Amino acid sequence: MAVLLRRPEQPRATFLELFSDLVFVLAFVRLSQHLLEHLSWTGAFQTLVLLFAMMHVWVSTARFTDLFDPQHPLVQLFTMPIIFGTLVMAAATPEAFGRRGLVFIGAYLTVRLGGLVIAIFFLRGHEVQPSAVRILFWVGVAAVPWIAGAFLTGWVRGALWLTAAGVEYAGIALGFPTPRLGRGGARRFEVVASAEHVAERFQQFFIVALGEPILVTGVTFGEGEFGADRSAAALVAFATTALLWRIYIHRAGALLADAIAATTNLNRVAIATIYAHVIMAAGIVTIAVGDELVITHPLGHPDPAWIAVILAGPALFLAGRATFEYAVFGRVSRPRVIGALALVALTPAMRPVPPLAVATTAALILAGVAVADAVRARRFPSEQPSPPG
Repeated sequence: MAVLLRRPEQPRATFLELFSDLVFVLAFVRLSQHLLEHLSWTGAFQTLVLLFAMMHVWVSTARFTDLFDPQHPLVQLFTMPIIFGTLVMAAATPEAFGRRGLVFIGAYLTVRLGGLVIAIFFLRGHEVQPSAVRILFWVGVAAVPWIAGAFLTGWVRGALWLTAAGVEYAGIALGFPTPRLGRGGARRFEVVASAEHVAERFQQFFIVALGEPILVTGVTFGEGEFGADRSAAALVAFATTALLWRIYIHRAGALLADAIAATTNLNRVAIATIYAHVIMAAGIVTIAVGDELVITHPLGHPDPAWIAVILAGPALFLAGRATFEYAVFGRVSRPRVIGALALVALTPAMRPVPPLAVATTAALILAGVAVADAVRARRFPSEQPSPPG
């Protein structure tokens, strides 16, 4: 089955991979919808658990199309059910903790287990097959609390699903130790196509995620009057999204491929990169909810939950971006940490302030981080990746 494997001379993402990413636009929209409709600590917890599941699906789908040639008709055929299953998951997301819990988890496990079984079958005799078997074992273990949670309700479902998601993320960190196969080696995340391809897929995922606040800003702004207050709110929302893009691509976002190629410990770089994008995605979903609240009620009476959402989104993004900086340069980005802490510290002081002013404050802090990046770039114009070893 070597003819199905992706070859090193195919480093660029293909149309199939871009097509598979489209469904995650819907996924992010539905996640933000769930959070907006359940704007509480419980709602935030539920949204985070659902995001964990969605990120597992994206990583596994990206890995599948990294292993196999997306231009081969058989690979395209097997990828379509994965995309459709993800679509079903996204559609069920707002009611995943209600009447559609079994639909959500049924689609999730079908995508995860089905994709792994297909990969194992076609990887017979390949050195990567044991890695796929290890992952299948851990997903199988996690399937127990996933399924049990789908048949229960309330906080019990949330606790079981968080446990299941935690098992899968713990497996990544621990190297998927499996009976008889042991633990994955130092190169279990080996790049089959190229470092450039893996980096490009993460960059594309981030751009897809940014489509959520752009979509929310345009739709929410277009549904009301184009008054001065709502126009200002839409401008701040767009500026915030543009700053997220700028902060992401600065150095680490652009040099991920070089970091993958240079590292002596691909595991550590891969784990940090995956976790960083999970945290950044959580921040972007939260930012999209904050954008809708700000555009709808720019000068409205401040609500503590609104203030928390508006400031928590950028703080989460900066925390994830600091983790990403560590994956590429082996250091912690002080401007990002300071910015995240400033957003958290300002939350109590922002309670008497209208939503538009809160969002403007968050945008100014992000702008400060972007300026600090520019200053560092001028001081160290040729800084090269130095990933943790």
